[in-house]
Amino acid sequence: MISRFLPILLGWQIAFGAAADTNSLSDTEIQGRALAKQLLAQAPNTNFVQTGVLNIRIGRGKRREIPVQIQTLVNETGWQAIYETSALSNRVRLIVTHETGQPNGYQLWENLAEPGSTEDHKATALTGSQIMTPFAGSDFWAADLGLEFFHWPEQKLLKKVVRSSRGCSVLESTNPDPATNSYSRVLSWIDSENGGILYAEAYDVKGNKLKEYDTKKLKKVNGQWLVEEMEIVNDQTGTSTRLEFNLPKE
Repeated sequence: MISRFLPILLGWQIAFGAAADTNSLSDTEIQGRALAKQLLAQAPNTNFVQTGVLNIRIGRGKRREIPVQIQTLVNETGWQAIYETSALSNRVRLIVTHETGQPNGYQLWENLAEPGSTEDHKATALTGSQIMTPFAGSDFWAADLGLEFFHWPEQKLLKKVVRSSRGCSVLESTNPDPATNSYSRVLSWIDSENGGILYAEAYDVKGNKLKEYDTKKLKKVNGQWLVEEMEIVNDQTGTSTRLEFNLPKE
């Protein structure tokens, strides 16, 4: 297992604003904030590109496959993750920008004519509840790709358990002001050894479970374990999306 399971699961720099008075926090809150900061402090140190397929299940027997490329670009102030599909009927580009000491930035282009093109198309800057926009019609929302829930100020380390034969820390992230179409709470099972997300659950504003994330397949490449397949299931719509990566052969 490795800590950098996927580009979307990499940690990055974050500033929570003025430091809170830890005397007013419980032990679970202090440990939870420390774990969230640790996860978000992990940043890529080099540029790289991954390709894969979004396998979207819409209903019984109905599926769509959308090729996708994920490019990571490192710069002096932080880094960007660029998600772009290559389906002729649904070409979408999402850029998530991570800058040290700044909130995440989200820019979305839709109906692009060709890969990498932004000509004649104005990007939509996603803010507030707009980051709950599905990426290319999948169950992965922009907020999921930006791991926005680790940016919330309320973090608690609930317990330590074993999942899939791995020791895990269960981190509860609570949204202080959830919109109707957003998450109110996210539970993440974090691998205690390397910081990878093995499993997660997201809840809506009424406290009902909305989504589940699960790491489905791992593959050992050059002595390191990489995610080969991951899935998000929307429990309320009955849809699901598997992101399957094209990994190099051993």
